[in-house]
Amino acid sequence: MSTNKRKIFTAKQKAKIALEASKENKTVSELCQEYGVHSSQINLWKKALLDNAESLFEGKRGPKHIDSQSEPDRLYAKIGQLNMEVDWLRKKLEIIP
Repeated sequence: MSTNKRKIFTAKQKAKIALEASKENKTVSELCQEYGVHSSQINLWKKALLDNAESLFEGKRGPKHIDSQSEPDRLYAKIGQLNMEVDWLRKKLEIIP
């Protein structure tokens, strides 16, 4: 039985390794030794990166759609909160001589 623990890589680490593999400045075997990852895993991450890279640039440009109903509700709630704070402060000022 092996006493080595499996390494758990974050998404950021996986992306970094996949980018290095896609740049091809180092061989996959060099990356395997550097990060302690099997070559098939690096190749899977590289393939996933290349397959999903175009999704970063999909979508419409411009401002994001804001729900027209929730924005006024949020603003009215904020106005109500601020009015309550102003009333509270006015009462506190009346108490102070």
